[in-house]
Amino acid sequence: MNKDTQAYNNKQSDSDRKICNSLAREINRYLPEAENKIWHAHPVWFLEGNPIVGYHKLKDCIRLLFWCGQSFDEDDLQKEGSFKVAEIRYTAAAQINKEDLKRWLEKARLIQWDYKNIIKRKGKLVRLK
Repeated sequence: MNKDTQAYNNKQSDSDRKICNSLAREINRYLPEAENKIWHAHPVWFLEGNPIVGYHKLKDCIRLLFWCGQSFDEDDLQKEGSFKVAEIRYTAAAQINKEDLKRWLEKARLIQWDYKNIIKRKGKLVRLK
């Protein structure tokens, strides 16, 4: 695991740390080619320079974000914001359904929007895959 991501996880409470470590393990397992770094103060994984998946601590949960998640056609992922981002929130590691997470990560690899060039395109997203 990326040392900065591990440091982020280690700063969390025991229950949140378990969630973060579980998410990071599964993301690294199913997206081994992704670059992982701390971006806007939380762990994010990138493919070809585009953010794909990340998580961060909210007041009462850990929120897992998929930048293209609204394109996944998955009922458990909730719309977040005005672009293509979708989320799911966890308050315990036992809530993570690893089969769902694996499926979402596979979709994240296949369904991508060009966030890397969103500023250049003045806020317009273009589908890459």
